[in-house]
Amino acid sequence: MRRPGDWMQMPTDERILEALHSSGMILSPAVIAKNIDRSREEVTRRLTVLVEYGLVTRVERGYYEIDEAGEQYLAGELDAGTLEGPD
Repeated sequence: MRRPGDWMQMPTDERILEALHSSGMILSPAVIAKNIDRSREEVTRRLTVLVEYGLVTRVERGYYEIDEAGEQYLAGELDAGTLEGPD
């Protein structure tokens, strides 16, 4: 069972993580947005937060991949509420 943090925006954050996980690829916000039926701007905002909490890695400007912690969260092995984000 997944344990989201209070800081997470549901279901958008999980859908972003699932898209990155299922593709196994480095993706842009536009590609993620198209596949989860959200705006590119919303996905970009949420990716920034997911990077700050260590669930996603920014590979280079405009491209992201799921991090090991993101994989653990999706598998129900990580409580996102315990992650430390920006101060």
